[in-house]
Amino acid sequence: MKEEMKSLVSNQTWELAKLPEGKKALQNKWVFRIKEEHDGSRRYKARLVVKGFQQKEGIDYTKIFSPVVKLITIRLVLSIVATKGLYLEQLDVKIAFLHGDLEEEIYMQQPEGFAEKGNEEMVCRLTKSLYGLKQAPRQWYKKFDGFMQRNGYFRCNADHCCYFKKVKSNFIILLLYVDDMLVAGANLKEINNLKKQLSSEFEMKDLGAAKQILGMRISRDEQGGTLQLSQAEYIRKVLQRFNMRDAKPVKTPLASHFRLSKEQCPETDEEKDFMARVPYASTIGSLMYAMVCTRPDISHAVGVVSRYMSNLGKQHWEAVKWILRYLRGTTEKCLTFRKDELKLEGYVDSDFAGEVDHRRSTTGYVFTFGSTTISWVS
Repeated sequence: MKEEMKSLVSNQTWELAKLPEGKKALQNKWVFRIKEEHDGSRRYKARLVVKGFQQKEGIDYTKIFSPVVKLITIRLVLSIVATKGLYLEQLDVKIAFLHGDLEEEIYMQQPEGFAEKGNEEMVCRLTKSLYGLKQAPRQWYKKFDGFMQRNGYFRCNADHCCYFKKVKSNFIILLLYVDDMLVAGANLKEINNLKKQLSSEFEMKDLGAAKQILGMRISRDEQGGTLQLSQAEYIRKVLQRFNMRDAKPVKTPLASHFRLSKEQCPETDEEKDFMARVPYASTIGSLMYAMVCTRPDISHAVGVVSRYMSNLGKQHWEAVKWILRYLRGTTEKCLTFRKDELKLEGYVDSDFAGEVDHRRSTTGYVFTFGSTTISWVS
């Protein structure tokens, strides 16, 4: 907590003031968590968070939308990195949201346990954005975007969190996901120069060669020229959470004997009570994260079982457990990027009235860039 307060004070996040008449001071709370690093170590974190749900639209904030880099962009850049043998570095912004400048006049109560002696009745007039404020992500993005464009970087039209810059015969690409950054480039000196520029403006943590992004493990074989994007650790945690760690593996994401329909939904009160205790929605949510990141092989199966979230039956739950059993046997499967011709290819197909209830067709597509899938939909 002292470390967090030190960061807030050094960043001049607020100034003490008397609460003006007609104004209301927002409350705050301390949030604690233990963060696991990619090397297995654990770090204690305390964060002061504003209770943003007390904010009033039009008074305390206006626009709040803020973009993050698309997963497709991350995979596409990794394909370029593997093919061209680029350096791939990772950076983390400390207290990212505290860098954003506030445009509204907002007051907050003094943090619990750190009220200034003799001035306990005073409040904090926020000068910088703070975690929990509805506009905090937007203000941070605006500040970072302005910094990158001032330093000669262009913003990609298709993804506003992808920046690039031509440096002589080479180029640098930077991807931003809130406070996580991936930097790719052929010249390590230019990458280090960018790191210095960023550190002069923001409080940065240099994580060196990229090892992990958004819970996806990045492993690289320099000699073999391959780069792998894996969620094995995440999948193990999902299997553990839903007691499927020791389940018998199967070889298909969804077997042909599953003909799921709304007719399999529960009819008696006893069946409904039983299904109400099944963690169906949370299981599908966990499967979806694996599906959108690195596992195109389960996208159709997850799409099928997702249709019955509001009224699920035993057969639907059996199908979900089947997908978990498939992941149990394919935990180590991952996207592997190799040196190859950077050619974009697309494949599209559709089944014919495969859905039982309404006889609707399901369309799917896959796009590859180089040797690896970067985009898919079912």
